[in-house]
Amino acid sequence: MSIDDAIQTVLGGLDGLTPDLEDFYRDLHSHPELSLQEHHTADRAAAWLRRARFEVTTGVGGTGVVAVLANGSGPTVMLRADMDALPVQEATGLPYASVAVGTDGEGNQVSVMHACGHDMHVTWLAGAASLLAAAPDAWHGTVLAVFQPAEETAQGARAMVDDDLFQRFPTPEVVLGQHVMPDEAGQITLRPGTTQAAADSLHVRMFGRGAHGSMPESSVDPVVMAAATVMRLQTIVSRETAPTQAVVVTIGALAAGTKDNVIPDEAVLKINVRSFDEDARHRTLDAIARIVTAEAQASEAPRTPEITATEHYPLTVNDPERTGRVANALRAHFGDDHVAELAAPKSASEDFGTYGSELGVPSVFWYVGGVDPSVYRAAQAAGRIAQDIPTNHNPAFAPVLHPTLETGVRAMVVAALDALAT
Repeated sequence: MSIDDAIQTVLGGLDGLTPDLEDFYRDLHSHPELSLQEHHTADRAAAWLRRARFEVTTGVGGTGVVAVLANGSGPTVMLRADMDALPVQEATGLPYASVAVGTDGEGNQVSVMHACGHDMHVTWLAGAASLLAAAPDAWHGTVLAVFQPAEETAQGARAMVDDDLFQRFPTPEVVLGQHVMPDEAGQITLRPGTTQAAADSLHVRMFGRGAHGSMPESSVDPVVMAAATVMRLQTIVSRETAPTQAVVVTIGALAAGTKDNVIPDEAVLKINVRSFDEDARHRTLDAIARIVTAEAQASEAPRTPEITATEHYPLTVNDPERTGRVANALRAHFGDDHVAELAAPKSASEDFGTYGSELGVPSVFWYVGGVDPSVYRAAQAAGRIAQDIPTNHNPAFAPVLHPTLETGVRAMVVAALDALAT
């Protein structure tokens, strides 16, 4: 059977499956779960894959689900979806909007929302897996469907690898994944090489000496120290990074004190760094440590600051040759007008790249638009995409159900069948 015939055969069941996928998606969206707490999501994914005749293992890397379908001799292809949601209060107004509340890693009660589309990713993979299982005569090989926890905290991929993912289950020759983005629904984008930034998160404690607000001379004010540090950190990009290199340094939180007339003992900075090559990454992290330490010394701080790395996402790097194959397969199916090459990497980060780099096998990650085409085009015509289109992690982010659902399922099936035909 030709690859085109195989694709048509497998996707022939999509229309009949779509109502069930809609219900599956709405349920996941209504029941979001924080990282490493994805019990309901994992249970739903596992039950769906068992009905599709996959051999399912739960609890991999914490709450991860691994499903295997062996269908004769041939390549093993890994298809990955992430499952976790975010501590965000939903503001989409959808009839199936989340009202869930969870407990974060610091013990705080927080609203929980699928603000990054991982519910759509799980639905895509569930749909693709079902369609492949229903048409075994169209392909040969092994499908490894991986539902990963804790992408939002950069823990999940590493946790699954460390739980012997590639020792306990068939070793893939290629790893495939996709992500919904605030682009026009029905459109797919990808690029060879670096496609997403590395990310590092740092927790910085700067120590001062508290005093009464009326007696600043008796203090070492950590608020002033932290404020000066924040301003100086801006010079890493503007004065220490070449214009041809892209680095982002964000101070997402500055916390100090409890009362206006009390100078506190310490201040906390939470810093996020995005970079696109290892040299720039190391230079930036070294510069942060130098500046934080120097500002503390300039203030005669009683203690050296504490800098703790809290998260690290590796670069997401698409294998050039395999990416070309995936792009060609997607264009052949969707048409050239619906598949485009990204001009530059995205500054967002992912732990997807952990799998391919761990094994030394090619991996490909691409992006599927999720914005109603008429809404997107109106914003584009007005030059207001950044202002009018909610991004991932925004309380108003919600992919339009159609054609986003069908596009992601079809894209995963096409890429999987191309890999299985190797």
